[in-house]
Amino acid sequence: MNSNSSNVNGSGNTLLKGNDPVRLDVTTAVAQLFVWPFVSIDFFMFYVFLKRHVLRAEARYVLFAQTLLADAIFFMLTDFVVITYHVFLLLPVAMCIPLCIIMECLSHVSKTIIVVMSLERYVAICMPLRHVNIFSPNRTKIVIACVWLFSFLKTFVDVAIFLSYVTSAYFSQLTFCYFEILLLQEWHMKMRGRLYILNYAAILLVLLFCYGSIMHIAQRASGDDKKAASKGQRTVLLHLLQLFLCTLETLCPFIETRVMEMGNIDVYLIVRYFNFLAFSILSRATSPLIYGFRDERFYASIKQYARCGMISVSTEK
Repeated sequence: MNSNSSNVNGSGNTLLKGNDPVRLDVTTAVAQLFVWPFVSIDFFMFYVFLKRHVLRAEARYVLFAQTLLADAIFFMLTDFVVITYHVFLLLPVAMCIPLCIIMECLSHVSKTIIVVMSLERYVAICMPLRHVNIFSPNRTKIVIACVWLFSFLKTFVDVAIFLSYVTSAYFSQLTFCYFEILLLQEWHMKMRGRLYILNYAAILLVLLFCYGSIMHIAQRASGDDKKAASKGQRTVLLHLLQLFLCTLETLCPFIETRVMEMGNIDVYLIVRYFNFLAFSILSRATSPLIYGFRDERFYASIKQYARCGMISVSTEK
């Protein structure tokens, strides 16, 4: 493999690789330590959800399960990209495009589900008598289907624009798998950035509305109602933290572009790696905290199945 710090593919895109193999080994190993524990936790929680009928019957747990599934798959695909970078494995653009589409769609699913989960808490606390009808099992499934469809449609808009100006020769070129390979025109990248800002502004308004409404109910409630409202308020606040981290993740490409303009590839790679761990991983790692370990019913189920697993292992020994 070429050991230069940068290579150029046929489209003129620079393929970056650091000069320090030791740092590359360390950063890749650290990525595995971050990614796979969360993959295991997400899949275990999803397994617990599937096994417990009482969890499958409530809208908030059904929505939570969607984030677990989307985030776990996103973690694995992202880790695959990290490993291909580590071994400097360049793939044809035609192979990378489906991978990039799936990763982008999963990213949209997680962010959109955050909004729906906040609205579900808003309805449960501010309109408790209508919650059963609004978030009935069938309507919840329809909402989830719409979220997945909407997420795929948003990504396919970028793909359609990309296909309108790309040449067939581009698909056979070798590259790393990152979504920017679909953004070859500067106007396309700027348009996508503006749409992202509008999208996050809309999400922020919804979350602030939910938080303010629940806070108002919490101040007026008493007893168990006040406890439930306060807990819902903290949940939406944590969703705001998730949104903040997701927003920083959206700004990362712009920051990385400015760093790249400085001409120091090693600094650029460090910044990109930090952004990956801090925002791509951390923003999704908060989901198990919010609805897994904080929720008494879900946490009790986790402990039950974890205990059963340990008993099974000890019995086999």
